[in-house]
Amino acid sequence: MQLRSTGELHLTPLHGILQLRPSFSYLDKADAKHREREAANEAGDSSQDEAEEDVKQITVRFSRPESEQARQRRVQSYEFLQKKHAEEPWVHLHYHGLRDSRSEHERQYLLCQGSSGVENTELVKSPSEYLMMLMPPSQEEEKDKPVAPSNVLSMAQLRTLPLADQIKILMKNVKVMPFANLMSLLGPSVDSVAVLRGIQKVAMLVQGNWVVKSDILYPKDSSSPHSGVPAEVLCRGRDFVMWKFTQSRWVVRKEVAAVTKLCAEDVKDFLEHMAVVRINKGWEFILPCDGEFIKKHPDVVQRQHMLWTGIQAKLEKVYNLVKETMPKKPDGQSGPAGLVSGDQRVQVAKTKAQQNHAFLERELQRRKEQMRASTVLPGVQIKEEPLSEEGEEEDEQEAEDEEEPMDTSPSGGLNSRLANGLPAGRAAGGDSFNGHPLPGCAGTPVAQELRAFVEATFQRQFVLTLSELKRLFNLHLASLPPGHTLFSGISDRMLQDTVLAAGCKQILVPFPPQTAASPDEQKVFALWESGDMSDQHRQVLLEIFSKNYRVRRNMIQSRLTQECGEDLSKQEVDKVLKDCCVSYGGMWYLKGTVQS
Repeated sequence: MQLRSTGELHLTPLHGILQLRPSFSYLDKADAKHREREAANEAGDSSQDEAEEDVKQITVRFSRPESEQARQRRVQSYEFLQKKHAEEPWVHLHYHGLRDSRSEHERQYLLCQGSSGVENTELVKSPSEYLMMLMPPSQEEEKDKPVAPSNVLSMAQLRTLPLADQIKILMKNVKVMPFANLMSLLGPSVDSVAVLRGIQKVAMLVQGNWVVKSDILYPKDSSSPHSGVPAEVLCRGRDFVMWKFTQSRWVVRKEVAAVTKLCAEDVKDFLEHMAVVRINKGWEFILPCDGEFIKKHPDVVQRQHMLWTGIQAKLEKVYNLVKETMPKKPDGQSGPAGLVSGDQRVQVAKTKAQQNHAFLERELQRRKEQMRASTVLPGVQIKEEPLSEEGEEEDEQEAEDEEEPMDTSPSGGLNSRLANGLPAGRAAGGDSFNGHPLPGCAGTPVAQELRAFVEATFQRQFVLTLSELKRLFNLHLASLPPGHTLFSGISDRMLQDTVLAAGCKQILVPFPPQTAASPDEQKVFALWESGDMSDQHRQVLLEIFSKNYRVRRNMIQSRLTQECGEDLSKQEVDKVLKDCCVSYGGMWYLKGTVQS
């Protein structure tokens, strides 16, 4: 039980209790040594002239075989238990401090993950339901009822279950369902906000409709009835099919089988859950796109988009998918998605590069004219210098950075017209969006929330790449309640400006020319001053990595000793390295920069 300052009472169930037992065996050893010393002193005081004791006869006795009862008494005796405890081997544990990230992660399990302000409907029962729980029907009445099949549950029995179980059972049986149909099955008295929160735990949003999650249909330790493939592989293959339907209304079964390497029966089961076959076309999603739900709940759509972005990144790594942006077909040419050849990919890339180059040139020329018009004063002439190719490239890159919204996905393979909830053309320009100021304005609630997230994140992890920071931001957004201010859209430039304004600095790590790191992975930010005693040591370490991609420990220790003017202990050096670096192959790298 935990009472927070916000007035919330969190009750955590106990699954086990660990009892710590004190041990005073060292005191027994001290008493034994004390008695031995006293006996030795008494023996020394006795006379040396005493005659030796007479030789005594010793009788040798052989122990009889131990009976079963005697053995049981001996096993249950206190001396035997003490001996058994003493022989028990020690278990070495790793201690995590109070402010350690692992401790903070485990501490979050003590708090309810649901949004505050919304009642937990599972703890609220109607009078008839309470009466049914206090006085359940007798066994005779239950015997009179007709016995239904084990996989059939009536609506009357279903509504006696908690809301979360009702949603899970319905989705597991129906597989695909619009939100309006789900609300009609649950009844008019059910809160739609609670249903919306519960459906996201057991289903994913595909084209405005809810599709049951793969791990609900294929629980852990289960396997395919057709091929015996474990549940983990089945869930990955079905997630790929669901993700394909987020991109298009059509899926080709052979393409899915070629990517997932699953048998035809398993792939057919996936498709039959959510699609219907069309002759000579492929498999079409079974329900039409629910545009009404998408317009009514944009925050839920945005959160589901982020979850699909994370799933897509995992699928790209597992299946080695090609990261590309497929050109959209005209409305009159909708059909199944086909495979694209290498020549077609090259042609599409060339066309897109030419279009981007022409757009950047026009944008650069327009900005130059605006600069001349705004800076020319009466009677003052400005001498125009020809720009070098490098200057033009920098201006074009700057224009591209200002116009491009942040892509919070780990990869660029997801084809979407929205960037963090904002259209691409509105993410960087304009003063307002839907009547609200954009989060770039300092002092707005969005800017304050973003600043608080950045400061809290860098207090836990002193060094982060832009890619890792965006991943943590996506997880933070997924944990926020619907309608939160941060869902208004955060651009890439805004996130970097907030990081720099929060007291962090960008470390220009010299990556090797053949590195496979993406541009976001090469942007490294570090907290420059945290207020503790190790700030100076971390600053020296960060300056080292601004000139070296990887460094040996002895070089770091000598540089710290030289700059700080004192011999640092091994514990102090270990703390600085643990805060900012990782070790790989005998060398030390800044966190997030090592490419294994």
